[in-house]
Amino acid sequence: MADVLKASLRDSLGRQRSKRLRVQGLIPAELYGHGQPNAHLSLEAGEVRAAIKHGAHLVELKGAVNESALIREVQWDHYGIEVLHLDLARVSAEETVEVTLHVEIRGTAAGLKDGGVLQTILHDVKIRCPAGLIPDKLEAKVANLRLGGQFTAGDLELPAGASLITAADQVVVQCVTPLDQEAAAAVPGEVIEPELIRKPKEAEEGEDKE
Repeated sequence: MADVLKASLRDSLGRQRSKRLRVQGLIPAELYGHGQPNAHLSLEAGEVRAAIKHGAHLVELKGAVNESALIREVQWDHYGIEVLHLDLARVSAEETVEVTLHVEIRGTAAGLKDGGVLQTILHDVKIRCPAGLIPDKLEAKVANLRLGGQFTAGDLELPAGASLITAADQVVVQCVTPLDQEAAAAVPGEVIEPELIRKPKEAEEGEDKE
């Protein structure tokens, strides 16, 4: 179910006006697409933060405009903490769109019992999907992943009607031997002794004469 964001029209634009909106707990946004004029909006900051926190992509705008929209771009402050601005694209629930989704690792890999560790290679994948069926995230279920094994983008379960844009053979996560164990296995039986620091022979002889 899409998150609902209360929307109001902005009567003036500009950097200073946007700052004043944020002080009031509002976030400026731009709604565009479908051949209609752009709409300059202000949204409730708390609702925007909640939607972004759980990975929402499709939102329902209510108030000054009543439309479904896709979150296309989020502008953050320098610290990546506060949302400064949103770009929203008009979309219908049945419309097919391209979207980038976060991949969450789920389960305990079988290879961990054999001393392996999980190494995440890819954190996000791109899919094509009906807007109304976009999930908040995708899950990489790694319970059957053994030592030396890989979980690829093609192994991800996609929602109905969705297709993968990211290459199917792209590795998402793999179970590998820890680097220190690999180094030890590369030279079996070799023992590295610490280097002894000795004084030059002449110095030693000189000390004996004193």
